[in-house]
Amino acid sequence: MFIDIACSQKKKYNQNAYGDFFASNRFPNMNRVVAVLSDGLGSGIKANILACMTATMLLKFMENHFDIEKSCEIIMNSLPVCKVRGISYSTFSAIDCFEDGKAKIVEEGNPDFIWIRNGEVLKPECQTIQSKDFKNRRMKVYNINLEKYDRIIFCSDGATQVAMGTKRFPLGLERDGLIKIILDKIKLEPEISSKDLSEYLVKQIELIAPNRELKDDTSILSIYCRDPRKSLIFTGPPFHGEKDNYYAKTFMEFNGKKAIAGGTTANIISRELNIPVVAKLSMNAGKLPGISEMKGIDLVTEGILTLTKTLEYLESGKYEENAAKILMDFLLDSDVISFLVGAQMNKAHYDPNLPIEIEIRKNIIKQMAKVLEEKYLKKVDVQFV
Repeated sequence: MFIDIACSQKKKYNQNAYGDFFASNRFPNMNRVVAVLSDGLGSGIKANILACMTATMLLKFMENHFDIEKSCEIIMNSLPVCKVRGISYSTFSAIDCFEDGKAKIVEEGNPDFIWIRNGEVLKPECQTIQSKDFKNRRMKVYNINLEKYDRIIFCSDGATQVAMGTKRFPLGLERDGLIKIILDKIKLEPEISSKDLSEYLVKQIELIAPNRELKDDTSILSIYCRDPRKSLIFTGPPFHGEKDNYYAKTFMEFNGKKAIAGGTTANIISRELNIPVVAKLSMNAGKLPGISEMKGIDLVTEGILTLTKTLEYLESGKYEENAAKILMDFLLDSDVISFLVGAQMNKAHYDPNLPIEIEIRKNIIKQMAKVLEEKYLKKVDVQFV
């Protein structure tokens, strides 16, 4: 079972910094995912710093195998209290879950999480821990067992309190209103990814806000338990040319989505398996070469230039509509990504005037794997052949 996790956020109207902060990490060797969503008091830079400090500290505790319950208690008892409003400087939700379904969730101050199974909202029991130092702080601890196709939704109070004081939502959207939006969307798209669901929910919340101006920072953290979506990207000719046929067959027999990044690589597959390469004229090409088509292969792009631009897009989150954007979407729509990287240097890239990142395919793939693992929480395997 794969833990698909994503967080979407929107700043308070007219603010330059997020007052909520999301932090997470995946441990492929342990089949474990940890994540924290923190909401800083107020908005802007001050709230961002407080939320970031809380989430980062808690994540570090969890990463280093501190018990999540004890870690959260330390954080809860360490956070200062606003002298004016008498409330905590930041609130948080944290989860430590394994792919066998075992999960522990701890919340302090944030809206109660939403657990959905088969279109129904479950109501798990929790243990309440009172702060030893602050009477108004209580931590909720849940030990649950997740099943395939379960969903968990965390949010900051900007989501449940949106439009508060309006005629339609005098008390805000509230938790029940958010649940209805979630269930309606899941009914229409049962297999919607965590990324798409979290983005959709944030957009819907923004639409509810008067004049579409959010009065508070809004974050949605979505978790979806499902079968992993696997993909394989073949790029570069194998070092030993006599093994071209073996790797071509290995690639085509892969059980999942398949992509080729490189004209030479595509020609090898075409030659060894007698599959024609058909150039596809597209408005998406821009300054990059366009994409091609091959029967049985989901995506065929040019190599080094497209990979380099894809890496740039993954790192920055900014992109143009071209082949690199299509490859980026291909990667982000996958959970377990394998790269089959040919170790034979393409003579076309021996030009000393080209940037170093265009000369060395291996380095590009290594950097891409790191970004996919650390920023997008993907499982990545790289094999050089």
